Amino acid sequence: MTTLTVATWNINSVRLRLDTVLRFLAEAAPDVLCLQEIKTEDAFFPGAAFTQAGYPYQAIKGMKAYNGVAILSRLPLTRTQTLDWCERTDSRHVSAEVGGIELHNFYVPAGGDIPDPEQNEKFAHKLRFLDEVTDWFSQNRSADHPMMLVGDLNIAPLEQDVWSHKKLLDVVSHTPIEVDRMAAWQAGLNWTDAVRHFVPADQKLYSWWSYRAKDWDLADKGRRLDHIWVTPPLKDRLHSTETQRPWRGVEKASDHVPVLVRLTVPA
Repeated sequence: MTTLTVATWNINSVRLRLDTVLRFLAEAAPDVLCLQEIKTEDAFFPGAAFTQAGYPYQAIKGMKAYNGVAILSRLPLTRTQTLDWCERTDSRHVSAEVGGIELHNFYVPAGGDIPDPEQNEKFAHKLRFLDEVTDWFSQNRSADHPMMLVGDLNIAPLEQDVWSHKKLLDVVSHTPIEVDRMAAWQAGLNWTDAVRHFVPADQKLYSWWSYRAKDWDLADKGRRLDHIWVTPPLKDRLHSTETQRPWRGVEKASDHVPVLVRLTVPA
């Protein structure tokens, strides 16, 4: 057996933060990196730089200045696929098979500021998106198939996934209706939250800190919006996880940090 390391990171513009991503790849050396919010069309994605860095296998679904997802890998990617949701072509999902694992990379809509689908179309879109992907997996995939689902899911489901459960109950990303939608998505194929598999649910854990804070580190008003899930065949192969907080403090930082999971795979 050998170890496969998969990382997910909402980079908030891959071209703006290319040097940061390359430094992360050199230091953390994941086998696979899934990016969200690459904010560039496919033709302008800096694929050559990633190939030179040792990640020649790439699956990209880009969009000009908005959204966009990518999978970068040291290992061959097969069966690459992109899917659109809610009758929109807004580049929020790309998948591929790597090392015998079907890997799905998502960027779930943020949902705007008002947690009411009747008053806020963005929130209504988020809920429709969650319903559609939940139904799609239930109808098209089986829980006994080895799969990973990663990305910025824009929901912090647990009380310790946010800086204040009580104060954020009415804030988009932690509302009960969103948490319930995420729970239904997880239950559909009995997904395991790979990060909380290692970090107890009573411990605070964040992957995002707002740009609005004057001192994000001191205020520490974070949320865990970035996730890695696995289906039952991979649960016992989970090895370790890291949420790399220091990347929030680098120059021109993304407001998200990388989240990594390691698991054992056949050599």
